Amino acid sequence: MFRWHAGRKVAGIPLWGKRHRTLVNALACALTVGFSAGFVVWEEPPTPATDLLWMANGVLLAYLLLAPRRRWAMYLAAGLTGQWICASLVNHGWVVNLPEVLLNIAEVLVSALLLKARSRDLPDFTRLQYQLRFLGMAVLAGPAVAGLFFGLYSQLFLGGRLPSDWMRWIAADGLGTAVMTPACVALFRSGLKLPNPAHRAWIYWLLLVAGTVIAFQQSAWPPSALIYPLLVLMLLAMGMAWAALGALFVTIAGSYLTTSNRHLFGGVAAYADHPAVRLQILVVSAIFTLYCISIVLERQAAAERTLSEIAALHGLVTENSRDLIILAGMDGQRSYVSGAAQSVAGWLPEELVRYNSVELVHPDDRMRVGEALGRLKAGKEGELVEYRMLRREGTYFWVEASLRLIRDSMTGKPKGVLNLARDISRRKQAEQELREAYAAIEALAVTDPLTRLANRRRFDQYLSTEWRRALREVQPLSLLLVDVDHFKSYNDTYGHLRGDSCLKQIAEAALDVVTRPGDLVARFGGEEFAVILPNTNSDGAEEIAHQLCEEVKRRKLTHASSATGWVTVSVGCATMVPIQGQPAHQLVQRADEALYEAKGQGRDRVVAAGSQAPELIVQQAS
Repeated sequence: MFRWHAGRKVAGIPLWGKRHRTLVNALACALTVGFSAGFVVWEEPPTPATDLLWMANGVLLAYLLLAPRRRWAMYLAAGLTGQWICASLVNHGWVVNLPEVLLNIAEVLVSALLLKARSRDLPDFTRLQYQLRFLGMAVLAGPAVAGLFFGLYSQLFLGGRLPSDWMRWIAADGLGTAVMTPACVALFRSGLKLPNPAHRAWIYWLLLVAGTVIAFQQSAWPPSALIYPLLVLMLLAMGMAWAALGALFVTIAGSYLTTSNRHLFGGVAAYADHPAVRLQILVVSAIFTLYCISIVLERQAAAERTLSEIAALHGLVTENSRDLIILAGMDGQRSYVSGAAQSVAGWLPEELVRYNSVELVHPDDRMRVGEALGRLKAGKEGELVEYRMLRREGTYFWVEASLRLIRDSMTGKPKGVLNLARDISRRKQAEQELREAYAAIEALAVTDPLTRLANRRRFDQYLSTEWRRALREVQPLSLLLVDVDHFKSYNDTYGHLRGDSCLKQIAEAALDVVTRPGDLVARFGGEEFAVILPNTNSDGAEEIAHQLCEEVKRRKLTHASSATGWVTVSVGCATMVPIQGQPAHQLVQRADEALYEAKGQGRDRVVAAGSQAPELIVQQAS
């Protein structure tokens, strides 16, 4: 029952007590049970006090309820020893003492077995269900069974009367268990901790002693008029352990004053025949009152502890969260901002709480945030929105806000918005870098690495797109195929590095000539280039082709194997207005045929493929 801490004394108990804890507990049990029994059996012959209160069983039951079952045999032996010694001192004789002591031990054991189904279960008198079990099993059932056996034994061997002895046993043991077991459990478990400030504790005891003496020395009003308020006061001020000890004092003092015929009950003729019964009712009522109030206080304390734990957990989470937590009303006025405001945005929480929900949002993002808040006001439970928020230093940064609607717990109506805002600036930067990297990779996938022009893949995609557009808009689409004259001999004469440089120069010349945004210059393959000219007729295409030839000549790229002494190009032109079912590669085929003809005519020239008749174009348009 007692607790020691290694390395130091506790409550004045030396360290050797820990090494012999089992022996000390057994000795304490024997002494307390024997001392409790001495309050009743010390008188010979028995007086009316004998019928009033038997406390020893209640004390022993408290030991069993708080101890594991493996210790029960030790405590039962200690309790039996304490009661036997006390009874032997009175010298009733073993014929009376032995049955009474054995029945007391059996009564306590049965009550403990009924109340404690498992070894680790602990008594909880703050629960109404446990109180009802305790009342039915320990206060009524246990004493009733043991009292019945004692009544039969008394009538058969001691000359007693079964009904009166049985009822006297039930009353004395039931009242003693009802008073002592909860009191001892409270004392053993919580200890007698003094209130704060501790020096005022004596005031409550002085009031209780004075109230008890006055209550039982007069007959003007019932004892409960003074006793109950004083016990409740002690409960509220000092706790259940001290209040239970006070109730025990009232019981003992009332028993003495009752049996001495100097109390309220003794002074009133109507109660003179049954003073013990009246006092028992008073004591039981006092205990019941204390425990009813203790249930309310314990539940209130438990609720306060729970709220305190929730508040502490809430504070721990909010103040250590890297996310910014904001509570705002439906009007946008903030009521709470977490401590992360300073680390996330540079604002102090008390500064940020003064701004409404959209004041610090970037002007370009306010409409999007306002629309999200509008959907919440309309009843939507949650929204996820990204926007830029103003830092205290004046710059903006990206946040991802998880908005949750808060409803009134009673009416269910929306009353506010919870905003969990997370800094996503790094993510946004990473996304931008990823987009740029993707665009770069995509550009590389459609770019010729030598000339930096569009490659053949890009050429095919763009030709297909523009072919469909020309078909839809009934517009001409022109294509130039450009070939470098005698390029193989150029490579053989000057080497491949000079050949690569030559191709770059021709690519630059083509870009200088083809300047419209919608036109595309591509490397078609090897020393061939292609130019797509959307919405361009054959005359326009030929003009661009001639300009390209002249621009290449102007660059004067030496070519000893060429008849002119310079690098020249041959160009094949083709123009078509697409018709339904006609493939785009026909345009390429016609331009290639024109290029082949230009080479056959001696190179360094432009040849245009035969264009469609004007009347065919009109027919398609109609």
